[in-house]
Amino acid sequence: MTVHLDHLLIPSKNRQAAARRLAEILGVTWAPATIGPFTAVHVNDGLTIDFDEWTQDFPKGHYCFRVPEPEFRVILARLSASGTSYRSLPHGPDDHQVNTSLGSLIVYWSEPDGHVWELLTESYARSPKQGQGESKSAA
Repeated sequence: MTVHLDHLLIPSKNRQAAARRLAEILGVTWAPATIGPFTAVHVNDGLTIDFDEWTQDFPKGHYCFRVPEPEFRVILARLSASGTSYRSLPHGPDDHQVNTSLGSLIVYWSEPDGHVWELLTESYARSPKQGQGESKSAA
């Protein structure tokens, strides 16, 4: 069985502003979702991020995008051109540096709702062979 993440919902204070901001940084499209009171960012043909507007406080999430190095450079240029502060570590000061310590180019930013957004060129979360093993649930 193949499993793909289709969409996810992210809370925000202003769903349109959050969707527009992420779409501009990634260079993808955004629009009101076709179902529900969400604003959607169309990350690719298989993934949509739906921003929901919350008036109450919400936990901050961590969301990571993996892209090839040429796209990384383009997106990093968009971050800089937009005046978005970014950093080399998930938490800490905005140092406008790229982290290379894990064998990848990595940057983080937290705009506009305080979520941690991550952009990298190679996954450090799994080895190349991971995901090929067996994992079965008992029925």
